[in-house]
Amino acid sequence: MQQKIVITGGPGTGKTMVINDLIKRDYKCMLEVSRDVTLKAREKGIEQLFLTQPLLFSQLLLEGRIEQYVEASKLDHKLVFFDRGIPDVHSYMEFFGTEYPNTFIESCNNHRYNSIFLMPPWEKIYTSDNERYETFEQSLEIYHHLKDGYSQLNYDIIEVPFGTVEHRTEFILDLVK
Repeated sequence: MQQKIVITGGPGTGKTMVINDLIKRDYKCMLEVSRDVTLKAREKGIEQLFLTQPLLFSQLLLEGRIEQYVEASKLDHKLVFFDRGIPDVHSYMEFFGTEYPNTFIESCNNHRYNSIFLMPPWEKIYTSDNERYETFEQSLEIYHHLKDGYSQLNYDIIEVPFGTVEHRTEFILDLVK
């Protein structure tokens, strides 16, 4: 039976670095879709779609993450890792105080993951870039919204300790094997 494993956390917590390490180790990983949505919006002249049209941005993310989930289900891989999960969408909407339809929660309940690994905020490694506009303080708040969002959906959340990328990857692998 396939295990679907989410690696989530606020911006700049090392999620993508761990995902990249898993890819190097030949694990199947579904990459973060928000950067693609942001870049496509920029091509259309919208600098920050999430800030100007948060519900549209979130709907596009939701669709992208559901598509990834369905695609992963068709794969012949025992373990599939996700750089963020479907519940991240409504957790971010909560963070920004944006209302969203019940279909967001229904999508979370209809597409369940086996394990949730939460990367805590780590100021030492936090950096911003062209697609990451949140401050470290906002990353802390997002972390709490993610923790609450997954908890409200009855997930057991496993916090990933600080350490090297390799150490964090090994921590996750040790618990899912």
